[in-house]
Amino acid sequence: MSDPMRPPGSQHRPQPTALRSDPSRPRASLRTAVVWDVLKDALDRRVKATGRESLDVLDTGGGSGNFAVPVARLGHRVTVVDPSPNALFALERRAAEAGVADRVQGVQGDAHGLFDVVERGGYDAVLCHGVLEYVDDPAEGIRNAVGALRPEGVLSLLAAGLGGAVLARALAGHFTEARQALGDPDGRWGEGDPVPRRFTTDQLTDLVEGAGLRVGAVHGVRVFADLVPGVLVDTEPGALDALLKLEAAAAEIPAFHSVATQLHVLGETPESAEA
Repeated sequence: MSDPMRPPGSQHRPQPTALRSDPSRPRASLRTAVVWDVLKDALDRRVKATGRESLDVLDTGGGSGNFAVPVARLGHRVTVVDPSPNALFALERRAAEAGVADRVQGVQGDAHGLFDVVERGGYDAVLCHGVLEYVDDPAEGIRNAVGALRPEGVLSLLAAGLGGAVLARALAGHFTEARQALGDPDGRWGEGDPVPRRFTTDQLTDLVEGAGLRVGAVHGVRVFADLVPGVLVDTEPGALDALLKLEAAAAEIPAFHSVATQLHVLGETPESAEA
């Protein structure tokens, strides 16, 4: 019998690593540690399955390269699509400083017009991080991301979680705003909310499955990090490492997904899931 506390695809959980010592990670950060570990594990599995050392990776909305540059440092070729010329300029500079300029290409565009600027079905992995919150039609955004995948490909989807925002507003004493977010169709707490849309786990997994992918894994991101006083993490010896390990331990337990600031879903094509 399967463990009801484990999400789909938990067999793909990366083994614990030295969270602060891996130079290929985007940064030793509470905001990226869980996502990076899952993504790196997925890319490693694709390398083994394809027999190719270098993969073609598409990063939609990849901005200045927080993930794209570290992925390129692993030896992969990365195309970043972003609507901001300033972000793409920063990406070019960051890639050059990291010595991976030959493996990173920036293209101006967006998720809805994705195939105006990149090849359909040309990528082993697609990153869609922080994009669905801002597009007019999340389902179309996901369909385009999936359309960019090769038959055996993986999708890394990261989006704002509803529960984390509700909890954060309540703990800050903004109870009316917390209740507003809880009942709002887009999960917004008011007109001043900078995030246009938030999601539940069910909403994201429905989008991924509706686009024809299998949900390989679900993780909660920043379950505790945004609630812990920064001064405690910065000054208490060993606090950062301990908090990183706590985040990693809670990330794939469904009970914590409902209070995570962000949700990460790994989508797999049927072919890659069988590989």
